[in-house]
Amino acid sequence: MSPRAAYVHVPFCRHRCGYCNFTLLAGRDDLIDDFLRAIEQELSWLGQPRPVDTLFFGGGTPTHLSPGQLDRLLVSVLRWFPLSEGGEFSIEANPSDVRPAIVDVLSRHGVTRVSLGAQSFDPAMLAILERDHSPEEIHRAVEQLRGAVDVIGLDLIFAVPDETLDIWQSDLQTAIDLRPDHVSTYGLTFEKGTTYWSRLKRGELRQAGEELERAMYAEAIDRLTAAGLEHYEVSNFAAPGRRCRHNEVYWTGGEYFAVGPGAASHTGGVRRTNHRSTLTYLKRVLAGDSPVAETEQLPPEDKARERLVFALRRLEGVDRRQFAEQTGFELDELAGPALADFVKHGMLEEHDGRIRLTRAGLFVSDGLWPSLLADQRYTARG
Repeated sequence: MSPRAAYVHVPFCRHRCGYCNFTLLAGRDDLIDDFLRAIEQELSWLGQPRPVDTLFFGGGTPTHLSPGQLDRLLVSVLRWFPLSEGGEFSIEANPSDVRPAIVDVLSRHGVTRVSLGAQSFDPAMLAILERDHSPEEIHRAVEQLRGAVDVIGLDLIFAVPDETLDIWQSDLQTAIDLRPDHVSTYGLTFEKGTTYWSRLKRGELRQAGEELERAMYAEAIDRLTAAGLEHYEVSNFAAPGRRCRHNEVYWTGGEYFAVGPGAASHTGGVRRTNHRSTLTYLKRVLAGDSPVAETEQLPPEDKARERLVFALRRLEGVDRRQFAEQTGFELDELAGPALADFVKHGMLEEHDGRIRLTRAGLFVSDGLWPSLLADQRYTARG
């Protein structure tokens, strides 16, 4: 069966934030028209329209495009990825880009969900994160999107250098007061290759302590769930019926199309990743050559292990019988000793054949995954 999900990567931004390691170009708006032509070319290689149930535009910053450019992009993509009735159409947006002309384009093309990169409502934190919007612009963006799209999501970052628990609590309350349909919360990470990584190594930035980061995550869980948002994935919270259906395709092992620089598709059991350099992507596609830089087909066992980890990131966890039917592997055959040890130490719990993270496990989940992915005998802790 053809995948029923598609991702489009738009690499343009006004500037690159210091913590960002995504595929993007800053200050090269002169390449946008070439990008639009390249996307149209890459889409044409699909051969025929592929109807989808979820469509996601990420970046970069898709809303950095002018209204005319964004309109052209959406027309092109919807021609090849027509959205099914009741489908989810998501786009990431920078609060400072959300203005009536952009909102009109989104509304006319049936965008149902906008994910706003708010990150913080505190001016000092926004400055440290090198964001180019103000707290007031976040409020204005939400007001303009209300009624134009079905779902408004907010992305927030915690554990920012010099951030206190009080600042984070204020951020959470301000977000709750805006009545979003979805909130994603991420602890700040320092990725190699970013300016944040270099500044960390030079002692110009300090990471938040583990106890503070843990307290911030606990505050997010408690405050957002108390406000009526369901904690459905390690970093994600949603109002009833407002989960991100596109991301759930990833988490449940589904397949998906993807176009654009750095975009990774999963079709026919094969993963293909386009070249991360936007310039190389443009050169290849506009010359009629494939932009694919990497191709991978995981062995069945590795694919099953990966699926297990993604399934456990979701708060509902993994059902033993269902997992075996879908992957051909029994959980105990795949990772029995590790799972048993995590249950013993209170990181996982099992009820009626379903295994899921406990609250304690949520705080250390990233430390659990390597043991479940490893193709070697697990050594239990004392």
